Amino acid sequence: MPIVLPDTGYAPTAEDRESLDAWFAAYDDASGARQIERMAEMAAFPLNLISDDSAGNGRSAQWDRKQYTETMTQVMGEGGEDITFESVRTPVFLSAAMAVVFSDSVMTAGGETRQLRYADILIRRDGVWAFQTMVQGGWGDNL
Repeated sequence: MPIVLPDTGYAPTAEDRESLDAWFAAYDDASGARQIERMAEMAAFPLNLISDDSAGNGRSAQWDRKQYTETMTQVMGEGGEDITFESVRTPVFLSAAMAVVFSDSVMTAGGETRQLRYADILIRRDGVWAFQTMVQGGWGDNL
């Protein structure tokens, strides 16, 4: 079944898509190398997080840069091997400065593979994309 995107009234340009793809490539590289500070540089704080907890309740939080870097360091660990990502991303541009991006990813670390499905809301300021909201199931107990 083909993916039907909602009509947001904005048709992204080739540059919109290319710049967003380049942002995700840079973020995936930083994530794969566990460059937590670089990842934080790519965010617009306070960062909104939306998830659900083990009891099945929706949860949300706002993190500042310190909480983000501390949590991501704990989650991603200090391992020496890189993490790899293979992702299919479906962006929905709400304007030239706002996009909701749905991602289906396969993450491999330490010989283990894990499938991820999540969404990010990104904003563009002065021509540079930054993630502002992260949405993924299963992390609510950590919020």
